[in-house]
Amino acid sequence: MSNDPETRNIATVEEFLHALEAKNTELAFSLLSDDVVYQNVPLPADRGKEAVIRTLRNFERLVTGFEVKMVNIAAKGDVVLTERIDILSGPLVYVDIWVCGTFELRDGKITLWRDYFDLASATTKLLTGRLLRFVAGN
Repeated sequence: MSNDPETRNIATVEEFLHALEAKNTELAFSLLSDDVVYQNVPLPADRGKEAVIRTLRNFERLVTGFEVKMVNIAAKGDVVLTERIDILSGPLVYVDIWVCGTFELRDGKITLWRDYFDLASATTKLLTGRLLRFVAGN
């Protein structure tokens, strides 16, 4: 791995997202700092690793599949910005949403994970996603 801090920070964020895709929660959670803050804007933030883990575990009740299609990723210092398409799927849900994420890192751990997305668009896709896939035969 590179000695460049920005390259290392990008690699950590990519490793975290890939671990979530692979359902390797042990690895994903190991990349979070104890004082991590996680927020899906405009929803309230979770503060602390245990709160974030609880939220992600609750997500797993509905979402059994998670895929990230990275559009852009960049870093400046300890901040990594992502532009991506997140695909969430499960028995009753399918939604692909555009997401911009901000990750802040300290000592190789994620201290802030804040995702921004269009709530109205995501809600519409959530309500119509399964129906459209059914009609299309998928």
